[in-house]
Amino acid sequence: MRFHRPALISTAMAALALGTATALAAPASAAPNTTPQKVCGSAYKTVNSAAVGSLGTVYLTYNASNGKNCVATIRNNPGTAVDMSTWIYVPDTDQGANDFGQYTSYAGPAYVYGKGHCIDWGGSISNVTVQVTGSNCAALKEHRATSTH
Repeated sequence: MRFHRPALISTAMAALALGTATALAAPASAAPNTTPQKVCGSAYKTVNSAAVGSLGTVYLTYNASNGKNCVATIRNNPGTAVDMSTWIYVPDTDQGANDFGQYTSYAGPAYVYGKGHCIDWGGSISNVTVQVTGSNCAALKEHRATSTH
């Protein structure tokens, strides 16, 4: 079988172009490109989470070796930078931390010493905010609120 070089080159270039376009195209529902452990550190284990509407999730993590909690707000579909935030607060000690700005994938990390204390935490993506109060403190029931603004 004999191939004509111009036809072979044209076919190869078309296949290459199609392959490149396919490789560069984002999937219809892209998965988050990070995890709470990548944001907070590998020693931090997820102990709670709250959906930020359909836009993403705020994760509360804990490191048993140092007694610190960390929060990160992670988008379901990373993309163009949008307003995002994450925050954590310990009412007993009046200690808190936050991170906010315009981000493409996640806000955080924000750390606070929380061992043996109830934690208030939350975050936002675009115009959706979630807030969890009285969390992770044994028998007490936490309160969750989601709002759109």
